Amino acid sequence: MAFIRPYQESDFENMSHICRATLPPSLSASEPATRLAPYIWTHQYTLLSPSTCFVVDDGAGRAVGYCIGCPDIPAFCAAYPRYVSEVLEGRGRENGDIRLRPDAADLVETSTRAPWIDKDTGRVSELALSQLAFSARWLLVDGHEDLLREGYRGTMHIDLVDEFQGKGWGRKLLEALVESMQKEQGQGEDRSKGIWLGVGGENDKVVPFYEKLGFRVKEREVKTSTIIMVRDY
Repeated sequence: MAFIRPYQESDFENMSHICRATLPPSLSASEPATRLAPYIWTHQYTLLSPSTCFVVDDGAGRAVGYCIGCPDIPAFCAAYPRYVSEVLEGRGRENGDIRLRPDAADLVETSTRAPWIDKDTGRVSELALSQLAFSARWLLVDGHEDLLREGYRGTMHIDLVDEFQGKGWGRKLLEALVESMQKEQGQGEDRSKGIWLGVGGENDKVVPFYEKLGFRVKEREVKTSTIIMVRDY
């Protein structure tokens, strides 16, 4: 029988599978995006904030869904070099998933970002993907400054393979995550107001799912194709 449990290091490959199996069409059609997705949206959380990462275990030890995140983005960004060293330049390069390492100088100024779509192939650029994986600031801070100013210091991702969707596991995962994040909160000015997450425009069908879990669409001055949703503690 399936159950919720904390993430374990032995779940690494299954976490990659879940992330890749639940990608939207624009990313799943791209080999570099499919290969790199877990290194952009999954593995940094399990390494740097394991106490706020939970999985659905199918009862046989296999993770088939997860809810992962971090309670404090600034602290997470400060710890990110460890992720680069141990996972991106370590395990990811060793298994052949990480093939490009952006020049450190190119991760300083936004003007040096590679275009999302490669003009030669017409597909998602491997360099742009790699830059996101190697830069916590570009991944979580740039373009989200308003959320941090308002006190939404936590962020999260939730994914379930098809056969475990629609069975209540999403709510149970989120409840476990929120409880763990509240325990990890700082005090005073460092105390978080809540959690935010991003939904790709092409994947807006999941917005009602998040609304049922207590999230709401955040109205923002800067409009992008990504839908930002927040949930207060």
